Amino acid sequence: MTFNLGVDTGGTYTDAVILRGEEEVVASAKALTTRHDLADGIKEAVQSALAQAEIDPASVGLASLSTTLATNALVEDQGARVALIAIGFAENDLERAGLSKALKNDPVLLLRGGHNHAGTEAAPLDAEALDAFLNTLDPGVTAIAVAARFATRNPAHEIAVAEKVAEIAGLPVTTSHTLSAKLNGPKRALTAVLNARLVGMIDRLIGRAQDALLDLSVTAPLMVVRGDGALMTASEAQLRPIETILSGPAASVVGAHWLTGADTALVSDIGGTTTDIALVRNGRPAIDPDGAQVGSFRTMVEAVAMRTSGLGGDSQVHLLDKGLSGGVRLGPKRVLPVSLMASLDPDSVLPVLEQQARSETPGDHDGRFVRRVGGAMAGHGLQPLEAQLMERIGSGVRPVSMVVQKRMESSALTRLIDRGLVQVSGITPSDAAHVLGLLNAWDGAAAHLALTSLARRRRGDGEVLAPSAEALAQIIIDQLTRQTVDTLLEAAFTEEGERFEESPHALARHELLQAGLSGHSGFIALQARLNVDVVGLGASAPTYYPAVGERLGCRMLLPKHAGVANAIGAVVGRITLRRSGTITSPSDGYYRVHLEAGPEDFEDADAALDRLETALWEDAFNAVKKAGAIGIQVSAHRDVRTAEVEGRTMFIEAEIAVEANGRPRVAV
Repeated sequence: MTFNLGVDTGGTYTDAVILRGEEEVVASAKALTTRHDLADGIKEAVQSALAQAEIDPASVGLASLSTTLATNALVEDQGARVALIAIGFAENDLERAGLSKALKNDPVLLLRGGHNHAGTEAAPLDAEALDAFLNTLDPGVTAIAVAARFATRNPAHEIAVAEKVAEIAGLPVTTSHTLSAKLNGPKRALTAVLNARLVGMIDRLIGRAQDALLDLSVTAPLMVVRGDGALMTASEAQLRPIETILSGPAASVVGAHWLTGADTALVSDIGGTTTDIALVRNGRPAIDPDGAQVGSFRTMVEAVAMRTSGLGGDSQVHLLDKGLSGGVRLGPKRVLPVSLMASLDPDSVLPVLEQQARSETPGDHDGRFVRRVGGAMAGHGLQPLEAQLMERIGSGVRPVSMVVQKRMESSALTRLIDRGLVQVSGITPSDAAHVLGLLNAWDGAAAHLALTSLARRRRGDGEVLAPSAEALAQIIIDQLTRQTVDTLLEAAFTEEGERFEESPHALARHELLQAGLSGHSGFIALQARLNVDVVGLGASAPTYYPAVGERLGCRMLLPKHAGVANAIGAVVGRITLRRSGTITSPSDGYYRVHLEAGPEDFEDADAALDRLETALWEDAFNAVKKAGAIGIQVSAHRDVRTAEVEGRTMFIEAEIAVEANGRPRVAV
């Protein structure tokens, strides 16, 4: 008997699940995600699951990994420094598709070159400028993204630049044409930049995951879940980590269908950092035709149609002290719950919390602590002020009030956090759940002390935020319910299409809808409810989601093993690859097939279509087979666009999409 092992590495927890084939969950386990070395958390979770299942590690025939780390990094605006080489683009192109925001202050080279719509060279590649840029590259850059104008029609310049990067800089390089076959150069460039930023992070995760499994004598091949719920090999994920954005959420959708059998439902997966909402329609996850959207970035990565918001059990609680009402707001950034930080280092945390609770005047940084995360990037390329803060933090846990002594130092600390060098703790919904007795995982006394201090803070009208820690905890939980309800309603209105004039965001928060959910009855009686089931996933779903279902008036499905749905979805998916290509007509009677090796011209349209379909079919089939798939099925779809001109049918353009999929081969 062979078994399948699924692992999900999230922002807070690492989950492991063992299935007998694809039929039955025989064991599941959780461990804290260990940011300093991800292998520790993976090893602990897998070891616990193996012990529960009482099986020989050698009987594991397939191991698969899903992760929210890439998603969280983009939501929290983290990642390593990169450089962009943009070929044939103008400076104002950087303002499109959010490219400037993604680049931050990272170096950019606008290089002469690129091709036109037909795949013909628009200008020679400026090799001299490229050499000069690479030879003077900032040493803090860890990877390079390359995007050329119309590279999907002819990738020759991207390939040439990538070869030169490898020769001179020796850095990982991402070419945009390998990530998408679609037009829209700035959007492809954005996708390439984000991929380059994630390369080091995902490479370390996969490498350490493989090390951890080998230490436990699990020798099965490792697969990784893509953002569309399909599986890819670990080596592919290391080259194209951008395809793992929404990996964890996509796995959860696949797991939700496997756990509940729901044919049509909204799936809401609450983790430590994000809440991810997707639609299962006719038993299959819906795919976003416009590319995955994560936070403010719209990529060209095919992924499950997912609404990701920075709302989770570990979302930072922000005090709203402007205006006369006040209150709290959650997210979008994640912090380590103060109750968890106290359980990890009680001697450094509890005495400080007790002192803050006794103080007559609450401070802005009460309940907040920092510690170094370390890793390969620690101390590399730091500004003087950042280095000074790292020295103050030292090797232990420190209160933020001791680390940040001047206003300008707050920005420096934020930069360290964004780069993943420092981890910060603060008050979260998880701490509120401890205070209310809904959760008992970490140090509840620490949570109570921290909320006591925050409750004494003043609102805009001069009144205290809450009369007690318990009252504040309920305010926080109610706010989590409110924000979750808004996000689910927004997803539902999006599925309604253009039936209503206002945006889904506005409709979800409209006062008439909110009154209808409350069953308003005055001169006008209003009733509203969500007319679809919701599958609640995540370890904290049973804690938070009953109130969400009650507010929405819908059936809330909370399946057994909901807390490890991501890990389940990781091992019940299929290996799937999609390839697409384009045929254009540069002149009447000529048909140009745009291939990886360069354009090929034909005088017959059918011959051109057959050439492209054959190339895509072979590429997809061979790639899926190489990934370890068996029982491979390949399908192709042709979209030929023509126009009638003076009674004659004219060929405009054609696109062919090929999909190959199969079951992962299980090692025996």
